[in-house]
Amino acid sequence: MTQQIPIGSDAVADEPAGSDGTHALRPDVAYQRHAIVNVAYLGPPGAGDRGWVLVDAGVMGSRGAIESAAAARFGAGARPAAIVLTHGHFDHVGVLEDLAAAWDAPVWAHPLERPYLDGSAAYPAPDPSVGGGLLARLSPLFPTSPVNVGDRLHLLPEDGSVPPLPGWHWIHTPGHAPGHVSLWRPADRTLIAGDAFVTTAQESAYAVVVQAPEMHGPPRYLTTDWESAERSVEALAQLEPELALTGHGRPLRGPGLRQALHELARNFSAVAVPPRGRYVENPVRAGDPEATRSP
Repeated sequence: MTQQIPIGSDAVADEPAGSDGTHALRPDVAYQRHAIVNVAYLGPPGAGDRGWVLVDAGVMGSRGAIESAAAARFGAGARPAAIVLTHGHFDHVGVLEDLAAAWDAPVWAHPLERPYLDGSAAYPAPDPSVGGGLLARLSPLFPTSPVNVGDRLHLLPEDGSVPPLPGWHWIHTPGHAPGHVSLWRPADRTLIAGDAFVTTAQESAYAVVVQAPEMHGPPRYLTTDWESAERSVEALAQLEPELALTGHGRPLRGPGLRQALHELARNFSAVAVPPRGRYVENPVRAGDPEATRSP
C-alpha cells in the first residue's frame, strides 16, 4: 500500500509571491504555480533580454501569466536565453510552442525526449488504475499529442553542462519519462527536480488544491519505469540538497527536505510504487517499442 511522508512546516521554503507574481527562493531562482504544475524562472530580477532562463512551460492557458511574470521580473520585452525542459509531459510543455515562437527561444532537453518534442511520437498512455484520486482517474483525458519544437530543439550535452545556465548541471533522472532530467547547482546545493519526486499527492485533486507538503515519488499515472524512478530518487538523495523545487507541490529546504528525501529513497517501493498498475507489471523503458507511439 502506498504511503506519504509528512513534512514539517519548517522545511517548506515558500515565500509570499512578489509584485511580479513569482515566489523567490534564491536571488536568481523563483517559481510560479500554474494550476497543477510549477515553472521556474532562473536569473536575477532586471536581467533584461536574454539574461534569464525558463524551466518548463506550464499547462495550456498559462502563456499570458508566464509572459506577464517574465516581463515584471526581468524587464519589459525581456526574452529568455532559452527554455530548458525537465521532460515533455503535457503539463510541462503546455505553452511551449507558443512561447518558443514568440520569444524566438531555443529549447534544451535530453536526447531521449526528442521524439516527444519534435512531433514524431507520443508517450505511452497514462494509467488510471494506479489509484490515489480524481486526477489519476481522469488521466486518460489528458492531452497526449506531442509538441513540435524540432526546429528550435537543442540536445543537452553528454558532459552534464547546461549551456544556457553556467554553474548548473543536468542529471539524468529517468523513470517518470525516458529523458527526464533534474537541474543541480552545486555551489548552493539547489535542485530543480522536475517530477523525479514531488511534494504533493499529485494523483488527488484535493491534495493538489490544498498543497499540504508531503514527500512522494513521481506522479504515478504517467510513470512507466518504476525501477529507474527509484534509482533516480536515490541519486538525488545522495546530493544532500539544501533547496528543492519540484514540478508539483511546494519547495522544500534544509534538514527536513533531506530527511524526507532519504526516507523516500529507503522506502520507495512502499511509499511511491502503486500496489498495481499497467507499468508496475509491465514497465516501459527507453528503447522499448512501447516507449513511443503514433501521435
